[in-house]
Amino acid sequence: MPSAGACVLAVDVGGTTMKGVVVGEEGRIRHSAVVPSPAESDTNPVEELRRLCRLLHGEALALGVAPAGIGVVAPGIVDETAGVVRYASNIRFRDVPLRTLIRDDLGLPVAVGHDARAAGIAEAVSGAARGLDNFLLLPLGTGIAATVVLNGEPVAGADWSAGEVGHMPVHPGGEPCACGQRGCLEVYASAGGVARRYIRLGGTPGLDSRAIAEATGTDPLARSVWDTATHALGTALATLTLALDPARIVLGGGLAEAGARLFDPVRDTLRSALAWRTAPEVLPSAFGARAAQVGAAILARRAAGLAVPEGWGAQNGPAPAPTY
Repeated sequence: MPSAGACVLAVDVGGTTMKGVVVGEEGRIRHSAVVPSPAESDTNPVEELRRLCRLLHGEALALGVAPAGIGVVAPGIVDETAGVVRYASNIRFRDVPLRTLIRDDLGLPVAVGHDARAAGIAEAVSGAARGLDNFLLLPLGTGIAATVVLNGEPVAGADWSAGEVGHMPVHPGGEPCACGQRGCLEVYASAGGVARRYIRLGGTPGLDSRAIAEATGTDPLARSVWDTATHALGTALATLTLALDPARIVLGGGLAEAGARLFDPVRDTLRSALAWRTAPEVLPSAFGARAAQVGAAILARRAAGLAVPEGWGAQNGPAPAPTY
């Protein structure tokens, strides 16, 4: 018979894939599943997510453990109190009552959260921001959002929209963004934006942001696109530093795996933009692209009434990073 309360389920709904895990009592991932994002298929996005949740539930039972709860995190505008994704353009969600739907499917306590805020919780509990009450986390993936943690609490904002820094205008009147504005940060400095700009400007078809970073030493267009990305990001971080005074800035997501190719120019731009104050530390995420997933598992434990010891989930760091 499965043992009650021995694990939680966690799902991170991204613009490219949906990633689900079964996490054991000790914080280790015991099973994982990755399926194409609803945005990448013709199927109903909500039904695809529900199917993945049911799949994870069945896998947990097959492992001999009964899930105590489930956490699901998504981008966009997420009302965490109501458990509703109000709007997420990248995954075609609008006013989706996820908590009710998944609770009806699985009969478990359900936490619904914003992916970037969940990633920030993971970094605060067990990662690069452990022990800090004031910090920023920016996952650099398909888009860019931020976790703003002030006085130990993630800031959601008046309309659950805090942290949408990907739509800060870094080039007023610049290139168009899918949101309808022009010159947004994520047009230039997200992993998806870097790849799209490179192709749009005449680069080699099929290269993703990782390949573009690798090509910067030999491909002048790759170097130009990359330099624009790092300068835009460093400038945005200077604005955020002046507004929020974080003790540390943590960069995660796929683009952060570029290591020094990203961090060195971003730090230089940030320092140059702050004439009269010291720049905060800029460090890589402890969890990389897995941060939101670990945060979703922490939210699941909290929803189930289970303790989350400091350091819980720290075993589930990022996948091995490529060499740049």
